[in-house]
Order: sequence, then C-alpha cells, then structure tokens
Amino acid sequence: MSLAEIARLTNIERAAVRRLVLTLVHLGYVRKEENRYSLTPHVLVLGSGFLRGNQFGRLVQPIIELCARELGYSVSLAMRDGAAPVYVAQSSQQNARYTFGFTVGSHLSLLSTSMGRMLLAWGDEAWAQEMIETLPVERFTSETIIDRDQIAAEVRAIRLSGVSIVEGEFEAGAVGISVPVGPMGSADAALGVSEPMSEIAAEDYPRLTEILQRHAGQIANALR
Repeated sequence: MSLAEIARLTNIERAAVRRLVLTLVHLGYVRKEENRYSLTPHVLVLGSGFLRGNQFGRLVQPIIELCARELGYSVSLAMRDGAAPVYVAQSSQQNARYTFGFTVGSHLSLLSTSMGRMLLAWGDEAWAQEMIETLPVERFTSETIIDRDQIAAEVRAIRLSGVSIVEGEFEAGAVGISVPVGPMGSADAALGVSEPMSEIAAEDYPRLTEILQRHAGQIANALR
C-alpha cells in the first residue's frame, strides 16, 4: 500500500502515517519497495508472544490435536478480540477433508458464525446485547439471518443448550458447531469445527458436541 492509502484507511494524517510507517520499516515489521509498503513475516513475532505467554504450544495444542483425532475433523479455537472472534489455534489434521481458508489470526463474524454466537451466548450479557444491537449485520449467503431479534433469539437458545450450530449462514453449504471454553457469563473462547454439511449428518451433531465439550473443559483448565 502507499502512504496515501494507509492514511485514508486509518484516518490518520499523512505526515503522521509517514513517521509511523518509517518506524515500522526501521523495526523490521514493514518493507518498502519504491513508494509501496507491505508487512514482513516479523509481524508474527507480535502474536507469538501472546501464544507463548499462554503456553498454547505446550498445553492447548496437544488437546486440540487429540480432539481433532477423535472427531475426524479439523478443530479450531477462537477467542474474543473486540467485536469479533479471532482464531488463535488450529489442529494440524493431515486428513482434513475441507478448508475454508481461515488460519490463525483470521477474524470471523460475531453475529453469523457458530463461534461468534457461542461467544455472545456465554460471554458478558450486557456486552452481547450491545453487539447484537449495534454491529453491522452482513449477509454472507442467502441463509444468513439478518434480523436482529432473530439473532438475539438464536443466542438465547444457545445459552440454554450449551452448543452453537450454524448451518449455511457464513459459508454456503457449511455447518459450524461450537462449544464454550470457560464458564457462562465470562467465556471468551470457543472450540469448534466447520465442515461441509454433506460431510456431517445432523444425527452426528450430539456426538460431535460431546467430544468438543469434553476437550473444551480440558482447555479451560489448561488456560487457568
């Protein structure tokens, strides 16, 4: 991107953007090619500090791998990052049948994904209500629920059942199944799978949910 593009997107005056970007170039987080700037792999160091500090590699990743092996599907862990869930860990299932192109660091919709609604259902109620009332509602597929009252009703149902199942709303033909990591009212993480509906039969949802819940409890204990 150019300095002008960065200034426009960040709403920061160009002179300040120039000073900030040149500092990032000096620190190795950004590279300059003629009048264009791009991120370098060094930015991953910022995220690795968070993962190391919470011992994801030693404590969380092994649980996720065991969960994926038992499920037979790839598993992801997402945490709340402001108004969106962000992937913080994923299994390395070698036989994963499908990928939606999301990796660690990817943000998801809070209102239209199983993980997002799980965080709304088991997170702080006042925060959840504010998010439902104020966040822009995007239509990702023809199945996406865009009525705020209906979204609120879905979140209430998830709060009662303890599992979030979203079919075809964020990705056409895909089902997401997520469970909370942490106690109701303060959970800021969710564990889940996302696969084509053609791969997972509805009658398998309870079995997959039980496996996810068991391993989510282990992750919650590991993160304490």
